[in-house]
Amino acid sequence: MNKLLFCIGTRPEAIKLAPLILEAKKRGFTTTVVTTGQHQELLEPFLNFFSIAPDFRLNVLNQGQSLSGLTSKIISDFSPILTSLKPDLVFTQGDTATAFACSLVAFYEKIAVAHIEAGLRTHDSYSPFPEEMNRQLIGKIANYHFAPTDQAKENLMLEGIRDNIWVTGNTGIDALRITLDKIPDSPASNKKRILMTCHRRENHGAPLDRICRAVRAVLDQHPDTEVLFPVHPNPNIKERVQGLLGDHSRIHLVDPLGYVEFAAEMKKAFLILTDSGGVQEEAPYLKKPIFVLRETTERPEGVSAGVAALVGSDQDKITEYVGRALTNPNYYQSFQKSISPYGDGFASTKILDAIAQLGK
Repeated sequence: MNKLLFCIGTRPEAIKLAPLILEAKKRGFTTTVVTTGQHQELLEPFLNFFSIAPDFRLNVLNQGQSLSGLTSKIISDFSPILTSLKPDLVFTQGDTATAFACSLVAFYEKIAVAHIEAGLRTHDSYSPFPEEMNRQLIGKIANYHFAPTDQAKENLMLEGIRDNIWVTGNTGIDALRITLDKIPDSPASNKKRILMTCHRRENHGAPLDRICRAVRAVLDQHPDTEVLFPVHPNPNIKERVQGLLGDHSRIHLVDPLGYVEFAAEMKKAFLILTDSGGVQEEAPYLKKPIFVLRETTERPEGVSAGVAALVGSDQDKITEYVGRALTNPNYYQSFQKSISPYGDGFASTKILDAIAQLGK
């Protein structure tokens, strides 16, 4: 099993597959990297940072495209590449349209699929949408399942998937470890900085309004704090956030940061507010308290371990929990566990060890 093909559509996929691609190249596997173009501009800087040059660049996005249109475009454009190359194994990561569509094409071609970050579940098909259903369907297609946690493995087994599951930790922690080793420390802010991201569909509209009002309330109650908020370019988010937060002197609204810059800001932050899945994994590795702006999460291990708190879009809850972290040292320190539930930063090594054994 020497010919490996990696499918990348979005920035999170690039972040979490890059360490695996680098390790595969280091071990002498024949590697092919395909980017579908789902988030082409966002993922290219990260691939450049790790000196990964895609072998194929697709361009699947069209203006006003539906999810059905996007999925069918990925299938039609990826299929001839797979038919021509006939790799031994296709790697997909996570729960995107790219991951699902490329897994489906590999199934049609009877080529084995390895699913990275397998087994994440909320058990609500529409939360998050469409990611929850994408990952369930990939779980049915994949031949090899690399689960980041014991809970993720249990989720797979409850669905009747019992063979070829490995618990490895999350490759996103590998990427963070490698990145932090490459960048120098930056000066700390003289205020307690809250790093914030908010972009998921379920937070559009009224939930985002409540979240923004909570952020303003926190800053009004705690004058020694400030917020850095890289704002997603989606007009449903950008215009609303600008209207609700743009006039506050201690709220810094900036364009989306590159992965390296964002990693540096996470390291510098006092605490983090986010609805991002990847950040939920990264913050505990950095021992930063994280408050999750979602009603449900497919990463419950952080909440169970006490390194994350689920606050949703509840204005009072956000204000209360964040305020407590800002003023109560014991509560703040309760988030700082010695071991992250999402891995030690060497998941890629474990995954390729398993692949090497399969090839014998």
